[in-house]
Amino acid sequence: MLMLSCELSTLRVLVVDDHELTRLTLQLVFSCQENIQVVGLASNGEEAIEMVKSCHPDVIVLDLQMPVMDGWSASSHIKAISPNTQILAYSSVEDVNFQGTKAMSSFDDVCKKDVPTKELIALVRQLGQRAGDGSVSG
Repeated sequence: MLMLSCELSTLRVLVVDDHELTRLTLQLVFSCQENIQVVGLASNGEEAIEMVKSCHPDVIVLDLQMPVMDGWSASSHIKAISPNTQILAYSSVEDVNFQGTKAMSSFDDVCKKDVPTKELIALVRQLGQRAGDGSVSG
């Protein structure tokens, strides 16, 4: 296991996707970045909620379509327990807004899975800055 230094500026990311290859690829991509730490991997919304309680991520990359509990359901639960956590809806669905704007209100941003890696990393960093602005240090 690769040990990473956890300085105050380290962005804590939780990756949630039901496809193992996607989870592991995103973990690898983020772990190679300076000041980004993957604090957990979850395969469905229920696991994500439990991991938010124990890992306290700044940003969650959350797949929308998963078994057990989908991303839409999980996002509202996550915002209820951790309102400053930034949630990125990460989906291969052609129109990620098809669930309506009310359901999307739990997401801080939306990203299709075919986005270039550099853009995804930049988006996660942007969300991490927002999370830092809204949280109380201590």
